[in-house]
Amino acid sequence: MTEHVEPLFSRPLLPIANADDAELTCAAAFPRIAAAGGRASVVHVIEKAGGAPDKTSVEQREEVADELFDVARRAADDAGIDLHTDLRFATDVGDAILEAAAEADATAIVFTPRGGRSWWDLFSGAVRDQLVRHSDRPVVVLPAGADDDGDAGGET
Repeated sequence: MTEHVEPLFSRPLLPIANADDAELTCAAAFPRIAAAGGRASVVHVIEKAGGAPDKTSVEQREEVADELFDVARRAADDAGIDLHTDLRFATDVGDAILEAAAEADATAIVFTPRGGRSWWDLFSGAVRDQLVRHSDRPVVVLPAGADDDGDAGGET
């Protein structure tokens, strides 16, 4: 008996950390999602300090999240795909992403790696490792600036 396997890009979850990340990740993933006839979910995790005082207010961090989601919505509209947004507050970014993927019934977790002055620095090492080791679904790392043919046109 052959089991039906859904395409990786039919319902992916894309974690986004900042505006540049949102633009690059959406640009790399949304053409693939559109080609699969899929829909996307994007998640932004606001990392809680875990008892220490946060450097910025919750309102400021939520405003940043709204801006990131606006970037993703514009890109989704341009690509012709449906988009769901998810804002999370957590002390463990990796766990929050894995929970979001499970709740969205994501077919994959998709991102483009790069450094920055945010939790994304962690994403390039510990969080990425956590996703790869503990995810119950595929983790797809796309080169930043990839086009529909999978060629990298930007830095990775």
